[in-house]
Amino acid sequence: MTIGVDLGGTNIRAGVSANGFITNRLHTTLKEKDSLSNTLGQVIDIIRPLIQPSLEGIGIAVPSVVDTENGIVYNVVNIPSWERVELKDILQKTFDVPVQVDNDANCFVLGEHQFGIAKSCRSMVGIVLGTGIGSGIIVDNKLYTGSNSGAGEIGYLPYLNHNIEYYCSSTFFSELHQTSAQEAHHDALKGDSQAVELWQQFGRHVGNAVKTVLYTYDPEVIVFGGSIAKAFTLFESSMRESLRDFIYPESIKRLKIIQSDNENITLLGASALVARSH
Repeated sequence: MTIGVDLGGTNIRAGVSANGFITNRLHTTLKEKDSLSNTLGQVIDIIRPLIQPSLEGIGIAVPSVVDTENGIVYNVVNIPSWERVELKDILQKTFDVPVQVDNDANCFVLGEHQFGIAKSCRSMVGIVLGTGIGSGIIVDNKLYTGSNSGAGEIGYLPYLNHNIEYYCSSTFFSELHQTSAQEAHHDALKGDSQAVELWQQFGRHVGNAVKTVLYTYDPEVIVFGGSIAKAFTLFESSMRESLRDFIYPESIKRLKIIQSDNENITLLGASALVARSH
């Protein structure tokens, strides 16, 4: 058995992974993000109750660039105190088991490829919509991370008067429309016309992000995950509509765009990092 951990800009989740399933899942809200010691303490505290004698290792997903060989985390998005953290060494010394660290979107796509609805695909891109936007890439059945585990960071590409992440993450709701994705989701499901239109706008922006992925990687499948992807049905139609002017229409016909159906998939991907290291 292994432990998978998903460190986000807002929450930390952890669970025990065995045979493609997550058990004993724990969840906590990340607090005092300006304090490295406090946030590290929260990560350690959520792992500690899961430790068992049969534990083979811990895999942890983080929203940042990672030196995967040495397990060093750099400039974690939305956690300002994490500029350079030797996370692998810290956790190995604390728990005395092997630890592997990678980008959260890489863990998401690895989980989908090994355990999820896209496990039969040779090439795929996983897009995580949440506090930010991240993407992980599978090419020829292998995780492609680039030299610094930063391949696929489409969110930082220039777009309109900002970047893609500004329009395809929680920022779209909080900064541009003074609401939250959760509230907009709730209102749209109640039939609020303004909220419905907000999701349609969001979908058009996501469609343009999809075009960027297609021009760059041309995958068989794109899988959406993350907290905002729970509202997939509210922005799917406008996203697909925005793809109508894509320069290669045959590529659009062949492309599968699906919503992740496993809320534990990033935890499974993180835990799979341990097996990949052997």
